[in-house]
Amino acid sequence: MFSWKMNYGGWDRMPLYFWWVLIPLLVWEIVWKGIALWKSARRGQKGWFIALLIVNSAGILPIIYLAFFQKRKK
Repeated sequence: MFSWKMNYGGWDRMPLYFWWVLIPLLVWEIVWKGIALWKSARRGQKGWFIALLIVNSAGILPIIYLAFFQKRKK
């Protein structure tokens, strides 16, 4: 079984490039997920809200929702 602790000795010993990738990826995910969750909740799309809340997809699922599946305002 793969474990970061076995390979690097813990999170504090991860290589610097790991953090340069992880932090922007987390910010990217949080921003897109927040926008998509807000819009799906405001429009009463419970199925999308639950899927967006559970699935971590590096921003891909929220972008797909925002681009193609959100209800349009009339």
